[in-house]
Amino acid sequence: MTSRRSFGERLVAAVEAYGPLCVGIDPHPGLLAAWGLADDAAGLERFAMTALEALGGHVAVVKPQSAFFERHGAAGVAVLERLLAATAQTGTLSLLDVKRGDIGSTMDGYADAYLRVGAPLAADAVTLSPYLGLGSLAPALRVAGEAGRGVFVLARTSNPEGAEVQLADRAGRSVAQAIVDGVAALNAGVTPLGHVGVVVGATDAHGLALGELNGAVLAPGIGAQGAGPGDVAARFAGAGGLVLPSASRSVLGAGPDPGAVRAAALALGNEIARENSTAGRSGGGRP
Repeated sequence: MTSRRSFGERLVAAVEAYGPLCVGIDPHPGLLAAWGLADDAAGLERFAMTALEALGGHVAVVKPQSAFFERHGAAGVAVLERLLAATAQTGTLSLLDVKRGDIGSTMDGYADAYLRVGAPLAADAVTLSPYLGLGSLAPALRVAGEAGRGVFVLARTSNPEGAEVQLADRAGRSVAQAIVDGVAALNAGVTPLGHVGVVVGATDAHGLALGELNGAVLAPGIGAQGAGPGDVAARFAGAGGLVLPSASRSVLGAGPDPGAVRAAALALGNEIARENSTAGRSGGGRP
């Protein structure tokens, strides 16, 4: 079964409607406590559904972090399943942050779990790790394309430990650049965007050539991690495709009132739009 629209088409439409901001739904223990919620499955569900109430239909993408659901066992995974199903009714896209990466039939299994049409945990897109080789992700890339879903491949992450692998030289270019170039080849000629994006942290100068990407860049690190909208506009000015700045704590910290969370997201989104306009990038979204 093939979706009526590709992930690239759906992402462009979401950004045009709501602006480029992606907000993480990261129910870690500290945020649960800050919201006055118990660190259990019931508190997890209240947090996740309140966040969706605040953000669904108001931002382009929400990004649940799977680990914070998995830590509650089967009950937490059930909450994640309900969150993804509810998000699909809002017009906001879901990007499940799972960072999966494996080979052969195991990668087939991950593709079936998160990208196959009708899968209980299916999201509009997922994050994947290419460090067993970009080619090892082929099953997920194929299933995502067939289902009208997307993937975001880790390229240059903001954690300092990542540099050891990601900045290693590979025939005159960094491993991270080789991943970006491989993704660009996968997206070549697709309109309006290919369904394969990359993850590049916004907290530091990344040094990557992104002009030929023809896909989306997920740029985490806005707010609590230190990057601001101006940093995103400057560091990704030459990117070929959409840039999705991602924030979590700086938005969710306004809770537990859903109106306050929504206001924080909209204020950040408007600031991103202003910086994009100043830098000459098109960010889409409401005036």
